[in-house]
Amino acid sequence: MQDARFFQSTRGRIVSTLRRRHAATAVDLATEFGLSPNAVRQQLVFLERDGFVAERSVRRGRTKPTLEYSLTPAAESLFPQRYDRVLNAVLQDVRETRGADAVREIFERIGERAAVRHGPRLEGKDTRGRVYELAEILRENGVDSEVVQTERGLELREHNCPYAKTVAEHPEVCAVIHAVLSETMPGEPHQVESLATGGSACRFEIAEREGVGS
Repeated sequence: MQDARFFQSTRGRIVSTLRRRHAATAVDLATEFGLSPNAVRQQLVFLERDGFVAERSVRRGRTKPTLEYSLTPAAESLFPQRYDRVLNAVLQDVRETRGADAVREIFERIGERAAVRHGPRLEGKDTRGRVYELAEILRENGVDSEVVQTERGLELREHNCPYAKTVAEHPEVCAVIHAVLSETMPGEPHQVESLATGGSACRFEIAEREGVGS
């Protein structure tokens, strides 16, 4: 999410206008902002590079095709979000009425369902293959993750948490990744560091075993 200053810049104004208009050409935007089309195109190049804008060729009337720009789904992350506040309020209500264990059970079930959903991608792989595939799944879901080989075996590391604002109040959210690891990895993956407790990453040690499905 960007702060208010972003939306005061030309790039931010382009994003806001495309959200309102759904699609526009560089000339359309330039006319609205009182800028040159080239100045607008320069900003569109950056937005397209970052994955927030996509272009397509369209024909308006009998004129030759022109490029029209629209926002990608990723651009929604630029706008203010309030989901964490709503989620925190819901979880607080669950905690007060049913206790902390009920909150943990919710996220354990979410993790178990995620493990089932991604199961086909892990099927037939050995431990190493499973860990690397899981790291890729996490990256696809907004987690900066990597796999590191250590003297003790494999280590899955998460360098950010999409639920950081919720974890601060409800650490039970971490039950999601614990459930995923429990359902998809052999043995008992062991967490040795946590972002939630001030660590530089969430680190999970996973014992490597030989054989497919191990």
